[in-house]
Amino acid sequence: MQNNYTAIKVEMRGHVALIQLANPPVNALSTAMMNELTFELDRISEDDNVRAVVLTGEGRAFCAGADLKSRKDTIKGPGDLPQHSRRTRECFHAIRECTKPVVGAINGPALGAGLAIMASCDIVVAADNTSVGLPEINVGLLGGGRHAMRLFGHSRVRRMMLTGMRMDGNELYRLGVVEDCVPADQLVDRALEIAQEIASKSPISVRLAKRTLNAIEEMSLRDGYRYEQDMTAAIAKTDDAKEALSAFLEKREPVFTGR
Repeated sequence: MQNNYTAIKVEMRGHVALIQLANPPVNALSTAMMNELTFELDRISEDDNVRAVVLTGEGRAFCAGADLKSRKDTIKGPGDLPQHSRRTRECFHAIRECTKPVVGAINGPALGAGLAIMASCDIVVAADNTSVGLPEINVGLLGGGRHAMRLFGHSRVRRMMLTGMRMDGNELYRLGVVEDCVPADQLVDRALEIAQEIASKSPISVRLAKRTLNAIEEMSLRDGYRYEQDMTAAIAKTDDAKEALSAFLEKREPVFTGR
């Protein structure tokens, strides 16, 4: 896949899009990275050839937070700060709202905005040299606390936000925050393995399943399960659902068409 991006890199591995954050030296979240990542995920949402995404960082960092060095060039006058804040929010939501599941492969520091990117992914695996935290308290800022609440409990989030404490990949695995913790040189292969398994399923079922999980996340048990039942009924009417049942009964691999 060819692109003209300057702060991310994209390549296809079968039906899986591998996206690398690429703003050296620590992949700080710059305006260019936010714009490019948001657009690429929106593009992927409408690309039937892509069935899953792996999101990682180039080099030794995943994303070490906001690009503070460029902040003075980004925020110069009235309107710049709310525009920057809006752009940042939409970048995170582009990951969560991408119609294709996103597997985060956390290959190093994921701090502040990097933690928010991690929390926006559907499934997360980490390298053992990962470092995750909310260090904004040390530079007179806040950020990422609400996203951290999706991953960590009450006390841990507050300790992270009030002290800037960090955790490595092994601690994340112990807490059940990530699916796996592996040596750095095995990380992308492990993430691709999960993404390729997702890509082998019915594309329409996967898309509707992610939409359902997003929708019911903050619903009550009764409302959420009712919504899920309705979506199950919708999936059951698809050609892929009929093919899945036939393949199961005939003891063969299904051939999905995404319809």
